[in-house]
Amino acid sequence: MTLLEELSWRGLLQQQTHETLADELAKGPMTLYCGFDPTADSLHVGSLVPIIGLMHFQRAGHKPIALVGGGTGLIGDPSFKAAERSLLTNEQVEANVVGIRGQLERFIDFEGENAAVLRNNIDWLGAMTFIEFLRDVGKHFSVNVMLGKESVRQRLEDRDHGISYTEFTYSLMQAYDFMYLNEAYGCQLQIGGSDQWGNIVAGMDLTRRVRGTDTFGLTLPLVTKSDGSKFGKSESGNIWLDSARTSPYKFYQFWLNQTDADAPRYLRYFTFLSKDEILDLERQLAEEPHKRAAQRRLAEEVTRLVHGESALQNALAASQAMFGGDLRGLDEATLADVFSEVPSSTLDRNILDAGKKLLDALVEMEVFSSKGEGRRLIKNGGLYLNSERIDGEDVELTTDSLLTDRLAVVRKGKKNYHLLRFE
Repeated sequence: MTLLEELSWRGLLQQQTHETLADELAKGPMTLYCGFDPTADSLHVGSLVPIIGLMHFQRAGHKPIALVGGGTGLIGDPSFKAAERSLLTNEQVEANVVGIRGQLERFIDFEGENAAVLRNNIDWLGAMTFIEFLRDVGKHFSVNVMLGKESVRQRLEDRDHGISYTEFTYSLMQAYDFMYLNEAYGCQLQIGGSDQWGNIVAGMDLTRRVRGTDTFGLTLPLVTKSDGSKFGKSESGNIWLDSARTSPYKFYQFWLNQTDADAPRYLRYFTFLSKDEILDLERQLAEEPHKRAAQRRLAEEVTRLVHGESALQNALAASQAMFGGDLRGLDEATLADVFSEVPSSTLDRNILDAGKKLLDALVEMEVFSSKGEGRRLIKNGGLYLNSERIDGEDVELTTDSLLTDRLAVVRKGKKNYHLLRFE
């Protein structure tokens, strides 16, 4: 398949400005760019679609430019937003740019024959005066046309919020980015989410008017769930690409818990598995849905892509631990993460090696309602400390009872866990 055929099969090709784009791409390496808005110091899983779009183009021999919006981020993109964003300070945007730059470097190759380029648009937008912007950019745009854009019209119809002049000019700033990159790097193509169609076309128009150069645009889908709900959120909030914000374990679990209806589509979007591999996983899902082969492979591939092989193996071990697997080898942060939603108790560290019996401590913490209940469970072989069966009621708490410097895990039966913290 050609690159665009590949993107189309995967469902990643939403719109393109020219039917001749495939022919242009076939002529040889093309330089393209995608912008990333620094609203936080980390990208989230919704940002993976444009990142993977750039990766597909680079793998096909084209040259990507990853643009971090240090300038436009000070304004905020109003596209299809219900209300105006709170403006970030220069310091906040700068910190966010640093975080995003580090993440993009994990996905895109900045070395080699078609090495990617990483730029920050504050470098040229920040150097322009207001007069220069009005003369060199503003005069090429019709307010009548801008008012007709759906993303702007929605805000104008909302009397409570409307749209400020600041956000109204965002499209012009992004358009100037395209023209600047076309002049500086020969950039001919901009890609982005489907909500960026109007901004992409504006950049093409400006480049044609000022430079007399034809450029191209392509949009990727905004990911949604099959039930229409928002993709990329969990009960605790956004699923981030930064492991400090969303741990590899929780990241893995997010993908593992996708529905049968969504998993095949996400395999196309978020992995580089071949068509045959994905179709085989879809067949397994249809024939043996209880095995969740598609979800497991999806979780493995995306976690490996974002966090690396070591983090994936740790996430797999942590997942197995929840079902009676070996807890040893998991670090304290991962243990705390895995058992973050189970009941927990904090004990005085001084009771370790002081002769305190485990059964007495569990009764005091109301893990058992009585010693009799605890004795019966021990007798039936159903009490575990750190995945090891407790075979007697006289077992004492010692430093050997700890999994890490501060944590131990008690399990009653197959799935009832209790986390012990020693402070």
